[in-house]
Amino acid sequence: MIVGMIEELPTTKPHTPLLDGVSTDLDALSQLQSHELVQLAEELRHDLLYSVAGTGGHFGAGLGVVELTVALHNVFNTPHDRIVWDVGHQTYPHKILTGRRDRMNSMRQIEGLSGFPKRSESPFDTFGVGHSSTSISAAMGMALAAQKQGIDRKVIAVIGDGAITGGMAFEALAHAGHERPNMLVILNDNQMSIGHNTGGLATYFAKIWASKTYTALREGSKKILEHVRGAWDLAKKTEEHMKGMVAPGTMFEELGWHYIGPLDGHDLPQLVNTLKVMADLKGPQFLHIRTVKGKGFAPAERDPIGYHAINKLEPAKPAKSAVPAKPKAPKYQDVFGQWLCDLAAQDERVVGITPAMCEGSGMVQYAKAFPERFYDVAIAEQHSVTLAAGMACDGLKPVLAIYSTFLQRGYDQLIHDVALQGLDVTLAIDRAGLVGQDGPTHHGAFDLSYLRCIPNMVVGAPSDENQCRQMLQSAWLHEGPSAVRYPRGEGTGIEIEAGLPTIEIGKAEVVRKGSDVAILNFGVLLDQALAAAEALGATVVDMRWVKPVDEAMILSLVEQHDLLITLEENAVAGGAGSGVAEFLANAGVICQVRHVGIPDAFIAHAGQGECRQLAGLTADDIIAAAQSAVPATTNQQAL
Repeated sequence: MIVGMIEELPTTKPHTPLLDGVSTDLDALSQLQSHELVQLAEELRHDLLYSVAGTGGHFGAGLGVVELTVALHNVFNTPHDRIVWDVGHQTYPHKILTGRRDRMNSMRQIEGLSGFPKRSESPFDTFGVGHSSTSISAAMGMALAAQKQGIDRKVIAVIGDGAITGGMAFEALAHAGHERPNMLVILNDNQMSIGHNTGGLATYFAKIWASKTYTALREGSKKILEHVRGAWDLAKKTEEHMKGMVAPGTMFEELGWHYIGPLDGHDLPQLVNTLKVMADLKGPQFLHIRTVKGKGFAPAERDPIGYHAINKLEPAKPAKSAVPAKPKAPKYQDVFGQWLCDLAAQDERVVGITPAMCEGSGMVQYAKAFPERFYDVAIAEQHSVTLAAGMACDGLKPVLAIYSTFLQRGYDQLIHDVALQGLDVTLAIDRAGLVGQDGPTHHGAFDLSYLRCIPNMVVGAPSDENQCRQMLQSAWLHEGPSAVRYPRGEGTGIEIEAGLPTIEIGKAEVVRKGSDVAILNFGVLLDQALAAAEALGATVVDMRWVKPVDEAMILSLVEQHDLLITLEENAVAGGAGSGVAEFLANAGVICQVRHVGIPDAFIAHAGQGECRQLAGLTADDIIAAAQSAVPATTNQQAL
């Protein structure tokens, strides 16, 4: 049996006799004895470490739910019984147990396994996720569907203490407390968000509340006392107040849930026994467990944030002669973070806001330097937008750092609370475009489309990191709502100018002069535009601003070229290229236009460069678009 804390990622496949059998026959899991389940969990943890070491990917969350995953598949009849995982970072152990162990080496790679639950991948993945706080709503829908169809099915939602802070989760909790479907919510509390319990007394009572004796007494008393309404109300209130003294579950009880917990989420025998008891209970049930993110792997336990996800473990490279390594270009998120620090040092009106993405958005330094002007609002995208709006009403100039895909959740607030009122809010939109291995739930494929149609908005798309810094400054100085979108990953390596210079809003720049064909680039695909232009002898214009677009530049290009090609890392539908075509149509200008952007499809997970190839965003695709145009002479004859 494998035991003990792991200090290093394994480079050789571990010995896993129990897992070998279960991963090919999940039914065998329900037959294992308690001590065998404990051994299985240890083998699963080691196999997970070996797997992620070979592919990279989400890390700490999966290690923290190994015991829970084993317990769920042991107690419940999956996939007939539904398990809905929130976000899905933690589902690697689930994938290993449900017939995908031999494909774990393809995780997050092109045509490989997704890093999140995906319905088309396995019947055990009951709901496709990637964003936070959806599990309770989805599970409730499944529970009600089973009820309406007379299907005897258990439905379980597994949600983390970060995700449950999202407003959608609370909406679902309140609704379920009213409708009272037969479902179970498991709160996986890794003690990073929700307050701690009051010690051993809470654990002791949690064991009592999860026992068959207590539940039998509770349900029996309910049947008797519910006919005497006053007596039942008194008994229920007494129970709730007693729980409230020793456990954090009063809120959930008030919402209509039967709360049990907190329990040790790594005590597998206790988990199994508790789940067996709760599986037979009717109505909305709530189980609160405590886990350790990165459990069993010492570096991850010490640094759960740093080990949220890891890169592939590469073999050590042989030492080379002392040649100075070329310095890495800064990440766009770090360019943003440095700009925000520099700006805040000069203007006390600056306030930085992020919805639980301090590290990912490059705001760690800012948060340390200006803690009184930094607000991490947790997973609450809607709130973050309207919070910024309120600040802007009364003299502050807030900067909201948010991922493109997450801003979609605050879209109504952006329209109604910010843009409609013309409020001075700056959006720093990270992870715009194709992000790579996190796949379609995380691609920022639509922000230019959904921002461009909002009145009062200024929208910028820089082509490099120096331009990104200058554009952020321009947007911030603009008195009204503005947005600058930039991609995941490193910049081009261009020198970043000191100070806080700006770029004139709505002005483009010609970066290569040519003839016949003009490529209008919006964003970070400028290198592809230039490569294509070399082959085509084309003009390249760095458009920089999507709204307002440089109309004078467009008209000048039409006069001198037969074909315009727009290029953007955004959906073609409604994007920057659509804006160019709309302007030409409204101006009554006849010109051939081709659009190169993300097609009308969700782009699968792969490396970032591979995603761009899949979407048709390369120099070759630009050349092909030019070649598809009608020759100028033929076009003129047709006109």
